[in-house]
Amino acid sequence: MAAQDAAVESVVGSTADTVRDREIGVEQVHLDQVYRRLEEKIHEAEFLMNDAAKRGQVGTPGALAERDAQVFRAGIHLNRLNNEFEDFLFGRIDLLAGKDGVKGPDGAYTSVEPADDAVRPDNTADIGETLHIGRIGVLDSDYTPLVIDWRAPAAAPFYRSTPVDPGRVVRRRVIRSKGRKVLGVEDDLMRPELTAALNGQPLPVIGDGALMAALGQARSHTMRDIVASIQAEQDLVIRAPAASVTYVEGGPGTGKTAVALHRAAYLLYQDRRRYAGGILIVSPTPLLVAYTEGVLPSLGEEGQVAIRAVGSLVDGAEATVYDEPAVARVKGSSRMLKVLRKAARGALELPPSAPDDGQLAFGEEPDAPGATPTRLRVVAFGRRLELEADELQRIRHNVLGGTAPVNLLRPRARRLLLDALYAKSGAAARHTGDPELAAELRSSFDEDVTGEDSFTAFLDAWWPELTPRAVLAAMADERRLGRWARRVLNPGEVRRLARSLRRDGLSVHDVALLDELSTLLGTPARPRRRRELDPLDQLTGLEELMPQREESQRERAERLAAERTEYAHVIVDEAQDVTPMQWRMIGRRGRHATWTVVGDPAQSSWSSPDEAAEARDEALGTRPRRRFELTVNYRNPAEIAELAAKVLRLAMPGMESPAAVRSTGVRPRFAVVPDGADLAGAVRAEAERLLDRVDGTVGVVVAMNRREQAARWLAGLGERVVALGSLEAKGLEYDATVVVSPAEIADESPAGLRVLYVALTRATQQLTVVSGRRDQPDGDGVPDLLRD
Repeated sequence: MAAQDAAVESVVGSTADTVRDREIGVEQVHLDQVYRRLEEKIHEAEFLMNDAAKRGQVGTPGALAERDAQVFRAGIHLNRLNNEFEDFLFGRIDLLAGKDGVKGPDGAYTSVEPADDAVRPDNTADIGETLHIGRIGVLDSDYTPLVIDWRAPAAAPFYRSTPVDPGRVVRRRVIRSKGRKVLGVEDDLMRPELTAALNGQPLPVIGDGALMAALGQARSHTMRDIVASIQAEQDLVIRAPAASVTYVEGGPGTGKTAVALHRAAYLLYQDRRRYAGGILIVSPTPLLVAYTEGVLPSLGEEGQVAIRAVGSLVDGAEATVYDEPAVARVKGSSRMLKVLRKAARGALELPPSAPDDGQLAFGEEPDAPGATPTRLRVVAFGRRLELEADELQRIRHNVLGGTAPVNLLRPRARRLLLDALYAKSGAAARHTGDPELAAELRSSFDEDVTGEDSFTAFLDAWWPELTPRAVLAAMADERRLGRWARRVLNPGEVRRLARSLRRDGLSVHDVALLDELSTLLGTPARPRRRRELDPLDQLTGLEELMPQREESQRERAERLAAERTEYAHVIVDEAQDVTPMQWRMIGRRGRHATWTVVGDPAQSSWSSPDEAAEARDEALGTRPRRRFELTVNYRNPAEIAELAAKVLRLAMPGMESPAAVRSTGVRPRFAVVPDGADLAGAVRAEAERLLDRVDGTVGVVVAMNRREQAARWLAGLGERVVALGSLEAKGLEYDATVVVSPAEIADESPAGLRVLYVALTRATQQLTVVSGRRDQPDGDGVPDLLRD
């Protein structure tokens, strides 16, 4: 204790005359010790890297394999240690003595409840154990824990302890640091009735509570992790067993997205071997991906988790345009499955791309590029054999009779063509008495025909390898699409769908159609490409011993990650917005996975929730479900939450909004743009006003058809302000928000009121609503939709 006092004195100096300064000094001493130990571990990892490099010079296959494995492990370890996070060490818990003296693998005592004699009859107690919580675990040279990994069981009381159920925790402390410097501490007492002592001294308590301090921080355009301020109901979800399906529902500001990201890191920590197959996190928009993708590395996890927008799930395809609501409803509906099935087969019979008399024959005349031939003519056994259009049509019909992917049916089509040509040749009838001779003759016939260039060219044109993009392009022809969509879509839907497929770029709904077509078409097997030799093998002469060197563990992991189309665990964020066709796409990536599904029905922008729920249940199969609900709004102050609740009552009568935990005293502001006035100027003025009043970001939310306009209105205001469409706002948060014309947003689609509810719940501090005549504002500027 004397040594610690001296260290604290050297850190904070003799002017540390406040309890806060002294406690900051205490934590600074510990943080300095942690970083010294991290530097030692970095040196150890660097030594392992150098040692591994030397092993590679030995020149034996065993040494090279050992080198690869050691470099891989050491490299990962070194990468983690070299990341100095803004708040590497963020928490501390002071605990009573436990019921037993059993320690876990992290060096902390495992007992959850205090010992019977931990609290004396006069309500005094001694602290029996102190644990510091951080992003990765750190042990000193004697294997005593300096930092407990936040995902370890010993760290759970930091998140779950409450005054109602404190367990062994007496004091919980959140430590704020930047780099290697401790900036402040905030304490919560879990057992306020106790008089506790630490090393014979009274236990000090600093601040008004860690959660409120965290809620007051300014937002940036990237998401902060919540690891230092996770609350009990959130922690229950994060640490829930991974088996089957975990459903998480919660309103705006309850931390659903953050919980999903922290759950991914926790699952990897708990069972890395099980989740070596990767974890996929699916977000609704690219904006939300960009907002969240920095969180996992800061939690000590990267490389095993893929965060993808719904519009980026198909390799080589990226959603860059938006569909009108009416078109989106068609493309997202499960009705499209019937249309796509017909299109995948019908695309084989596209009309010729050049004028012709309908009697194209391979082997007789040149063919128009892309044309579908209507006659096959070959020479075999010295005879000219022909199959006419009606015969080819019967063969195609027979081949397509099953449900196998179209491209995988090509071998069957080839075989039936040969069968028909052989029957025309009459050879089978001449050798019916000698099966062996007949089989030999048939083999010779097949070899003779398939060696003809004309047959190969015919097969390539008559049964081409179709691609999803080619079929989607074929659907842009309204007459053709009308045939494929007969009795499925009405003429207006066909017209709008075909028109949308003729434009440049893909929408998020198009990507799901491409994925469905990829399944319906199938990909023919291709020979595996030979791997190139490692240059080190060539330099050492090992190519003579190992002409095809086996993949190292690291190379195999990298290849599988690049080729991965299925995952061990799938987390779907904002699941209420996933359409039926998108559920089919996501479901294919988790056929053997466990799932976490996070959403809020009240925020759904999809117009047919029941249809989406049916597709979701089909994707999840018969796995058992476990449900959690998040009920506390940590984002919005009560003043903003109260206004948004008015819209929720219109959108979903009877639905309860989450309870806000704080109040700022700042009411939402209402501004009216008179008829003929400059909407652009009014919105820009409100954004400038808010930039002067908050330290962080300002989001301006408009109807989707005003997105480009709004970006021009705000040009030159700097990076702190951003314009976004109503559907892009999902999952994001800003210090202040400007919502432009609630009526325009509400009238965009049948789900418009729910979309407006989302827009009104993005602000953490201040909200301004700008109204026009369409909003029917009253004398105070309050639009019709937001009045009682």
